[in-house]
This record gives sequence, structure tokens and C-alpha cells, in this order.
Amino acid sequence: MDTEQLKAHCASLPGADSLLHAPPVNVLSYKIGGKTFGYFKTSAPEQWRFSFRATPDRFLELTGMPGVKPARYMGRYHWVTIVDVSRFQEDYLVELVQWSYDKAFASLPKSRQRELR
Repeated sequence: MDTEQLKAHCASLPGADSLLHAPPVNVLSYKIGGKTFGYFKTSAPEQWRFSFRATPDRFLELTGMPGVKPARYMGRYHWVTIVDVSRFQEDYLVELVQWSYDKAFASLPKSRQRELR
């Protein structure tokens, strides 16, 4: 899965919105009900690095892999950054994004969850 395919996948999740933050932020974020579940850095030198939330166990697993590191400022909340998404198998990447999406969705109030489903 390349960057364009991952962006399309994130945008296709039910109720997902994308927002391009202008400089100096330079981030393309994907949200559900205002809660971020993933984002791409859009400026050099980190262009198209993808960050998302993971479980504490997956955080340890992922940060032990080459090309994956704790997300800047968000690592303490178990967010990771993948330097090159094309190095990951598509089904594994989809699973990771789905978990982050579900976690963001679950953090919404029940009334907002009903509106979005």
C-alpha cells in the first residue's frame, strides 16, 4: 500500500474527515467526530510520514521495527510514526489504522457515535 492508497483508505472510513493544516503545521489529518486517528506530515524532510495511535503492546512491537519510531510529541500517548508506509503489508497497515479509528470513535460521546453511524 502506498501513500495515496493509504490516504484513500483513511478517507473512506465511515464518518472520516480530512483536514489539511497549512504552514507551519503542514499536516494532513484524518478525524472521526473531531478526534484524530491518523495524520501525514506534508512538508520536507518528513513528507508523507504517517502517524497513528496503537495499543501499548503494539507500540512496543512497532517501535522495535526499522522505519518506525514514536510520534513526535505524541509518543507518550502510544502514537507511532511510519517513515515509509509502502514497506508494510497492506492488511497489517489496514488493521493498525482500523484500531486507531475505532479508538477515536469510542472516545466520542454515545450521542455523537449514534449520529456518525
